[in-house]
Amino acid sequence: MTSPTRVLVLNSGSSSLKYQLLDMRHRSRLAVGLVERIGEQTSRLEHTCVTSGETREQDGPIADHDAALKAVAGELSRDGVGLDSPDLAAIGHRVVHGGMFFTEPTVVDDAVLTEIERLIPVAPLHNPANLTGIRTARSLRPDLPQVAVFDTAFHTTMPESAARYALDPRIADRYRIRRYGFHGTSHAYVSRETARLLGREPSEVNVIVLHLGNGASASAVRGGRCVDTSMGLTPLEGLVMGTRSGDLDPAVIFHLERVGGMSMDEIDTLLNKRSGLFGLCGDNDMREIRRRIDEGDEAAALAFDIYIHRLRKYIGAYCAVLGRVDAVAFTAGVGENAAAVREAAITGLEGMGLAVDAGLNAVRSREARLISPASARVAVAVVPTDEELEIATQTYALVGTGGKEELGNTSE
Repeated sequence: MTSPTRVLVLNSGSSSLKYQLLDMRHRSRLAVGLVERIGEQTSRLEHTCVTSGETREQDGPIADHDAALKAVAGELSRDGVGLDSPDLAAIGHRVVHGGMFFTEPTVVDDAVLTEIERLIPVAPLHNPANLTGIRTARSLRPDLPQVAVFDTAFHTTMPESAARYALDPRIADRYRIRRYGFHGTSHAYVSRETARLLGREPSEVNVIVLHLGNGASASAVRGGRCVDTSMGLTPLEGLVMGTRSGDLDPAVIFHLERVGGMSMDEIDTLLNKRSGLFGLCGDNDMREIRRRIDEGDEAAALAFDIYIHRLRKYIGAYCAVLGRVDAVAFTAGVGENAAAVREAAITGLEGMGLAVDAGLNAVRSREARLISPASARVAVAVVPTDEELEIATQTYALVGTGGKEELGNTSE
C-alpha cells in the first residue's frame, strides 16, 4: 500500500479561508480556492480544480469556519480528492505568530493549541483566526496529523543583538517584547530558491530578500539562516507598506495622544490601516500609483519616492549586516510585477555591486530569473514566492511517508 502524499494547506483569516491541495510526489497543485466573507449573508466560495481547469463558485451565507471547511470538503469531493481521502497525509496550517516557543513546524496537540492561544496578545488579529481553522480541521479529521507552520519561525535564528530592542530586559521579557519578524515562509522559500537559481547551496549564499506586497518586509539571510528582518514585535515595523507606516519615531504616538487628543485605538487604526502608501496618496495599489505618476500626480510621486527611499535604506543596512551579499531577491505582488520599483530601488547602488539590466527587468514572467547584467558583482533576482508550497513542504517533511507512526514527539 502506497503512503499518502497529499497535503491540504489552510490559511484561516478572521472572515476568510484560503486553501490549496498539493501532491508532494511532484510538488503539484490539485485544487485551490478561497472562501470570503464568512459569517455574512454574502459569503462566497471560489474553487478551482487545477487538473481539469474547472472553476466553480458558490454564493450565499456561510455561517462560520466549520461550515466553510465543510463546503470546501464538498468541492474537493466533487473532484475526487475529498477531505476523507486516504491519500491525504496531513493538513498544514499557516499560523502567524509562534513567539520564541515554536522554531519549526509542529504537529498540533492540545498543548500546542494552548501555547498558540497564549500568543494572542502579540497577534490579536491573526492567531485567533488561525486557531479557529485548526480546531475546525481537527474536528473534521481528528485522525489526521495537523501541522502548524509559523510565519515567525524562520526568524528565530536572529542573534539577540538583532532581535532585542534597547529596553529594560525585565520589562521586555515580562511582556514578550522583541523583534519576531513575519512572512517567514516566504523568506525561507525565496532565499532557498535564489541559491538554486545561482546554482549554489543555500548554506553558501548570503541573500537580501525583499517581500513586497501590501504588507512588506526585508530579511538578511546568511547561509540559509535569517540574521535580521525588518518587521518587529508586530508587522507594523520596517518598510513603507500599503496601509502601514513602517518605521516611525515612537514619540509620534505620544504626540498624537497628548496634542492630537487621539485614543490608542484611533492611533492603532491610523498607523496600521490609514498610513503607508494609502495614507500618503490615497492609493495602496502600486499599479494605480504608477499610473497617477505618469499623469503628473505629485502626491503619488512623493509616496513612491518615500517608499523607495525606505527600501534602499534597508538594502544598504543589510549589506552592512551581511558583510558579503551574493544576491538581492524581489518577491511577492509588487516585487514580482513592478519593474519600476525594482529599477528605482537598485539605481544608484552600483558602488555596492548592484545593477539592473533594463531589458531583463522589463520581462514579465512567472519564473525565477536574474535581472542583473552578467558583469554585476551582486546578482539581482526576481523569485516568485510560494508560501503554500513552502507550508506543504514543511508539513510533509515533518509527517514523513510513514504517517502517524513516524511523528514521535514532534511537539514540545
